[in-house]
Amino acid sequence: MTLWLTGDPTADQLLTDDPFALLLGMLLDQQVTMESAFAGPAKIADRMGGLDVHRVAEADPTEFASLCATPPAVHRYPGSMAGRIQGVAGALVEQYDGDVTRLWTDGDPDGPTVLKRLKALPGFGDQKARIFLALLGKQIGVQPAGWAQAAGAYGEPGSRRSIADVTDPTSLAEVRVTKQAAKAAAKAAVG
Repeated sequence: MTLWLTGDPTADQLLTDDPFALLLGMLLDQQVTMESAFAGPAKIADRMGGLDVHRVAEADPTEFASLCATPPAVHRYPGSMAGRIQGVAGALVEQYDGDVTRLWTDGDPDGPTVLKRLKALPGFGDQKARIFLALLGKQIGVQPAGWAQAAGAYGEPGSRRSIADVTDPTSLAEVRVTKQAAKAAAKAAVG
């Protein structure tokens, strides 16, 4: 199965084949469209001749920030995101020898443990970690015991809350509608 998160077959194939790319796409998923965020790893891979967690972690920060800012930029805020990308890569190298899958395989962890490991990564707060856990469970088949409960509402079957639920243009539109309704409700509650 190939993921459909960007609408770009090359970018989606990278996300399908490379767990590091998928994790970076989730990291980038803020203040830009979901498709743009998840297309970011393919831009990095194109510019670096591949996407290697060790090379990203060890890259000169100024050069890496420049690479991320080259049009089309990897993110709306390429400088700050370059630092976050390198921070995640560094944490993965330091804690998991660069193997992203160890987040969900080391010691046969349950869902709450995987969530805790995700939240320990730079740039992964509670919500982002829950969405990524739901993405793993719903689309990648990574389903440690209790994963759906640990993912909270994002783990609910058939929901249309996040990138975890995007499988085609129709589901992308449904997720957008849900997000817009949530933003409108939040704005009304404040106003």
